[in-house]
Amino acid sequence: MKTRISLLLASAGALALTACAPTDPYGDATTGQGMNRAQQGALAGAVVGGILGATRDSDKNGQGKDAIKGAILGAAVGGVGGAILDQQQKSLQQSLNNPNIRVVNNGNHLAVIMPESTLFATDSAAVGAQGQNDLYTIARNLNQYPNSTIQVVGHTDSTGSAAYNQDLSERRARSVAGILTAGGVSQGRVATTGRGASQPITSNDTAAGRAQNRRVEILIFPSR
Repeated sequence: MKTRISLLLASAGALALTACAPTDPYGDATTGQGMNRAQQGALAGAVVGGILGATRDSDKNGQGKDAIKGAILGAAVGGVGGAILDQQQKSLQQSLNNPNIRVVNNGNHLAVIMPESTLFATDSAAVGAQGQNDLYTIARNLNQYPNSTIQVVGHTDSTGSAAYNQDLSERRARSVAGILTAGGVSQGRVATTGRGASQPITSNDTAAGRAQNRRVEILIFPSR
């Protein structure tokens, strides 16, 4: 019962923090809630921090004080991380001149989604000239925001064997990562993986769908 009360207090504190946060003009209008990523990060951090505080209850008072402390600390950490992601997303969008490249803010990380057509010829893992320029632009941004880790993920469509697609996706991820590190990004920040055709974003039944599935995603996770 005491833990349940603490959890309710934590959640209430989190909601109060959100209600008091100012509206940001760059918030995600598609949500219809006027909350930017900093506010979403603060809310998520408050909830997690409140739950951790409630379960630990270090002072053994059972009155929810640890939950409230955890909510406040979590909100501060989450809010800062969300604000940094907002800034980095805006900076990337302004510096990239390729309309085919999407920068998506997922709340806890950014995803730079680059279709095959911007990077590779068919069945190739060699990055073309325009793709290299775009990747060097991304590398400069990553160097401006050094407190993050990067995962480069290669994806293919379902044409061909699973083994071939897996190998191609891995080679493409390594090629992209190699250009990022050539642009000055520390190798220790960058990891690569290939997903083959296992994670399509749309149907492979059409040529347009297959083109969307052939992509490399650069995932940027702020360091805590």
